[in-house]
Amino acid sequence: MQVKNETAPRPELAQAFFSHADHGPMVMVNMLKFKDKATYPDGRDPDLSGRDAYNRYGAGVVACLEKVGGRVVYSGPVSGILLGDVEEMWDAVALAYYPSPQAMLQMVALPEYQAIEIHRYAGLAGQLNIRTKAPQ
Repeated sequence: MQVKNETAPRPELAQAFFSHADHGPMVMVNMLKFKDKATYPDGRDPDLSGRDAYNRYGAGVVACLEKVGGRVVYSGPVSGILLGDVEEMWDAVALAYYPSPQAMLQMVALPEYQAIEIHRYAGLAGQLNIRTKAPQ
């Protein structure tokens, strides 16, 4: 199995993801890998860790999720692996509930989300996003 972390979805994958026939509730599994140091386009906070930059994003995304009927289910550091093998371990995992894929699209269109997204890109080296079906 090949694993490739990315920071933004490829257009063809995003189109397939959001046009999927199942538009019900979902929990997104976010496997997160942070940069050692945050990299802001304007050069601010050069000593800030990638994890701390991402935490700024995480603090703001809670309110954005709530505006679209979502919520953080769990967020925490990865501390080990019991089964399987990966070349490089992720740093953290976050589970986010959305009432539908459309709610996720609504969230990323919010002005307040767009204002905090800079922290996500500054701190994130890459991630996997996995959609799971949530109970209705």
